[in-house]
Amino acid sequence: MPSHKTITTLISILLTACTPQTDDLNQFIADVANTPPTAIEPYPTFETQPAFQYSVAHLRSPFQRKREGQQTVIKEPVASCLQPNTQRTKMPLERFGVDALKVMGFLNSEGKTWGIISASDGKLYKVTLGDRLGLFFGEITRISNNTIHFTELLPDGTGCWKTKASKLSLAQSTGENNDV
Repeated sequence: MPSHKTITTLISILLTACTPQTDDLNQFIADVANTPPTAIEPYPTFETQPAFQYSVAHLRSPFQRKREGQQTVIKEPVASCLQPNTQRTKMPLERFGVDALKVMGFLNSEGKTWGIISASDGKLYKVTLGDRLGLFFGEITRISNNTIHFTELLPDGTGCWKTKASKLSLAQSTGENNDV
């Protein structure tokens, strides 16, 4: 067992070997202390704005129910403008937005061209002229050159609908349809 004097000597040697070399840090602190302080921009002055006067206190709060006599007037659609047929049975691809559809390929059978479309549900669907797709009453008008052309009906905000020509191409990926 080592003596008390030996242990004390070993501890002294170890502690003197651990003396930190801080000359470079002391020099850096001295340099920073001798650097003149830089001027800081003063905060900008803000003009006091007048208080906003809430002037619709006499109107009904949007968070309260309407009274019996205050029903919203619904404009009837103009009879002479384009309207979609909402009474017909919807086809399976009308559940998906056009951006969720992808053309996978084409088939020719008995002189009829069919398009194969993959939807976001992972299923494949076979389509041809006159079939419907998309959320806006899209109808396939032409299938040619690796492209499915269709027209959609878009609301114009006045109760009428306008047609818009669109297409899905074989090279397009889901969510990247630039024509939509």
